[in-house]
Amino acid sequence: MRGRTGRLQRMCPRAGGGPAWFGTISQLTNNGNNWKSGPSIHPLTHFPRPNHTAELIMNIEQARFNMIEQQIRPWEVLDQDVLNLLSIVKRENFVPAAYRELAFVDFEIPLPAGQHMLAPRVEARVLQELAVKKHESVLEIGAGSGYMAALLAHRAQHVLTVDIEPELAELAKANLAANGVLNAEVATGDGARGWAAAAPYDIICVSGGLPVLPQEILEHLKVGGRLAAFVGTAPVMKAQIITRVDEKQFRIADVFETYVEPLQNAVHAPRFKF
Repeated sequence: MRGRTGRLQRMCPRAGGGPAWFGTISQLTNNGNNWKSGPSIHPLTHFPRPNHTAELIMNIEQARFNMIEQQIRPWEVLDQDVLNLLSIVKRENFVPAAYRELAFVDFEIPLPAGQHMLAPRVEARVLQELAVKKHESVLEIGAGSGYMAALLAHRAQHVLTVDIEPELAELAKANLAANGVLNAEVATGDGARGWAAAAPYDIICVSGGLPVLPQEILEHLKVGGRLAAFVGTAPVMKAQIITRVDEKQFRIADVFETYVEPLQNAVHAPRFKF
């Protein structure tokens, strides 16, 4: 899932009051209540001697466990299927090599073209609230590294993820293929007003900010379908789940507050003129 913010996530009051923990994989081995730091290990480009392989795997899995228990579960992500999925879809495989030590940190990881992955807790909360089912089709707007598409694909029948940046579309395509995700398709294009080619969809997940939610995106939802979007302007946006009740009515639920940089070509509210 791709966020379009500055270098660090703007921190808002956190649901559940859970702590945010910052560090690298090499710092994430837990001994009771004390953190042990050791030499920095790059999980995918460092090639350990054979007798160190098991220790490396253990450190990565401990870091993943700590991410789930200290960041994600306190943020009211309690669906066990979602929590289990975070162990199945390896987030570190979707993170650029230069940042893989930060794969499990509460941090918006930089991507090519000046974009960012959303923090893990935000990705997990959105996934839980969408409640994707196996028979459903999904549109994601903002492919990023392909990680959110991979999470969605494990729960859906088919995912179409769209990115305006060709470099990111290629990155997402390569990552999804490398991780054996066969039911996700990547397209290059501008999805700021939706993507009509395969509409309507059961689920739409907008992975960038929308100062104004375009009517076109709403019209691309099936009746009973759900849309996740970050709506509003700085300093705080509302993460909303919008359900299409019938052909004319939509139900809006505000889930949490955060800030996500707007999508390129996002629709903005008209400026008031005196």
